[in-house]
Amino acid sequence: MTIPRTAAHGTWTSPIGAAEAAAAEARVEWVGFVGDQVWWTETRPWEGGRSALVARTPDGKVHDVLGPPWSVRSRVIEYGGRPWLALGTDPSDGFVLTHGEDQRVYRAAPGTEPVPLTSRPDVPAGARYADFARVGEEVWCLRETPADEAGTRVHRDLVALPLDGAAAKDPEAVRILAASHHFMTGPKVSPDGSRVAWIGWDHPDMPWDTTDVLCAPVRRDGTLGPARRVAGGPGVSVGQVEWAPDRPDVLYVLSDPDGWWNIHEIGPEGDTRNLCPRAEEFGEPLWRIGARWFLPADDGRLFVVHGTADRRLAVLDRDGTLRDVPAPHTEWAALATDGRRVAGTAAGPRLRSSVVLVDLDTPTGEPRLDVLRGAATHGDAYADWLPHGRHEVFRNADGEDVHAFVYLPHNPGFTAPEGELPPFLVQAHGGPTTRSRLVVNHEIAYFTSRGIGVVDVQYGGSTGFGRPYRERLRGKWGVVDVADCAAVARGLIARGLADPARIGVRGGSAGGWTAAASLAAEPELYRVAGIYYPLLDPEEWRDRGTHDFESRYLDSLIGPWPEAADRYAEVSPLRRADRVRAPFVVLQGLDDTVCPPRQTERFLARLRDRDVPHAYLAFADERHGFRKAETVTACLHAELSAYGQVFGFEPPGVPRLELSVRPVG
Repeated sequence: MTIPRTAAHGTWTSPIGAAEAAAAEARVEWVGFVGDQVWWTETRPWEGGRSALVARTPDGKVHDVLGPPWSVRSRVIEYGGRPWLALGTDPSDGFVLTHGEDQRVYRAAPGTEPVPLTSRPDVPAGARYADFARVGEEVWCLRETPADEAGTRVHRDLVALPLDGAAAKDPEAVRILAASHHFMTGPKVSPDGSRVAWIGWDHPDMPWDTTDVLCAPVRRDGTLGPARRVAGGPGVSVGQVEWAPDRPDVLYVLSDPDGWWNIHEIGPEGDTRNLCPRAEEFGEPLWRIGARWFLPADDGRLFVVHGTADRRLAVLDRDGTLRDVPAPHTEWAALATDGRRVAGTAAGPRLRSSVVLVDLDTPTGEPRLDVLRGAATHGDAYADWLPHGRHEVFRNADGEDVHAFVYLPHNPGFTAPEGELPPFLVQAHGGPTTRSRLVVNHEIAYFTSRGIGVVDVQYGGSTGFGRPYRERLRGKWGVVDVADCAAVARGLIARGLADPARIGVRGGSAGGWTAAASLAAEPELYRVAGIYYPLLDPEEWRDRGTHDFESRYLDSLIGPWPEAADRYAEVSPLRRADRVRAPFVVLQGLDDTVCPPRQTERFLARLRDRDVPHAYLAFADERHGFRKAETVTACLHAELSAYGQVFGFEPPGVPRLELSVRPVG
């Protein structure tokens, strides 16, 4: 047994370097069955962020279906959508895909070169496609057509693409099926082909606020008849719809009329019932078109995920009985089924994200779980250095619960000097209408294995805890999130877990907003910040400063314009830049259309006459959310160097980042 060395927090050495953390954060998603095979997409930072389509054959072999340079990724609503579809039950039947580079739809089969089904875009911001369904010799899907290069004016419709490739040369060969709302999901066609359903919503609502479920008959000529609303409506959010495979007149919808995303059944007469009423979420906010959190099986059961701070896999029987699948994984998503088995992405506090296949109908009656593929190349080599994260509940100044995941420093080779409390990083997730997951996260382990604690705050506005918790942020963004993060930080200090003189804050996107706003609001609490691709100027962002999907998001987060103009100014990190006193590092993609770099540059210009040490790292060819391993590596090095300089330690093996008080540019 190795006796741990005594060393100050922040100086511990760890095998989880920045490069290892970047490589370990590959993402597996968009799982599907192709006959007996399970396929999925796998984002690979070590290949420049390429999204590979990967297949696992019944003999256990895993292979890249297409290989470079093909990247299977749709950019609809910027956050993406389901980018591929098998055209039959055998791999030789082929599949369709959206190629990440040009956003065209292609038809392909294993071992063949893809051929285009849509025309070449005549402008950089060409049409985008996602969420496919095969109908005869066509694929029906969502099409998003930007009207300007910035992608701020967009038209969407449901279209039919001929599988013979006619539309690749003649755009008029594309048939328009419907255009009910400004935003729509792709079409879900009933098993008998007689009807099609989809979800739609309009500005200023976001899909977690108010949505409609539309249903239209399919005429003999393949056109759609008049659509009618069958679910949703004001104050109701629907995130997914699926037809019952054995009852073509029954539709399942994931909706929250009672404040929680539960699964409801809509019968042929329009009668609706909640299949399993619970104060739990059976889904997530619809950030990505075509996401699946439940799927019907062939025997009337449904495969579902459910929970609050986690998402467990379960079987929902027709009588409402919910039976968890015995599994060590606590976070399931991206479900797929062949009617009998279920596959999906799965992870846990000690289990990295993987693709897992579950067979419930085994001779022994015990479910069989097969891990088909991990998301990283490093296996579980770092298991001993992973932190033991735990879910804890704190109280804010109003006495309300604030959920958080606490990761204490952990390294089997080191211990801190007696009486030394660790520095802590308060992490604010993006969204803000989303949540973090208590799973293996090598980026968090990069810090904790060096002696720095991390607390991932599920501030008011986060999902997973019902609509009232989510709507605590309504009209109070920049206030509730900032206050809840501070309450958790002070709670850690009060519990004797964190050094009150060494508290930092970090976050990306909406979390970057919270980090920047926290520096201004809590100058005595936070000593340093790591800010990734942040929103900093809500006034510009509201006025077509971002992409179409989120261009009215601030109506609910801050308030409608111009009635809430004073509130925009009050919470703006840009306008409050003069209150920032703590050092920080800001990291920005130059191709970011969600939070454009000009906001960061204007924020830094406000510090021109102030002695605030900072660094600005801008990355070419990076969008919103970094995809390249070398980018993530550089960012983690920059953060750790900044934390070391402020917290008073020298991190071993990390290049020193110069924090300058000089203006950028």
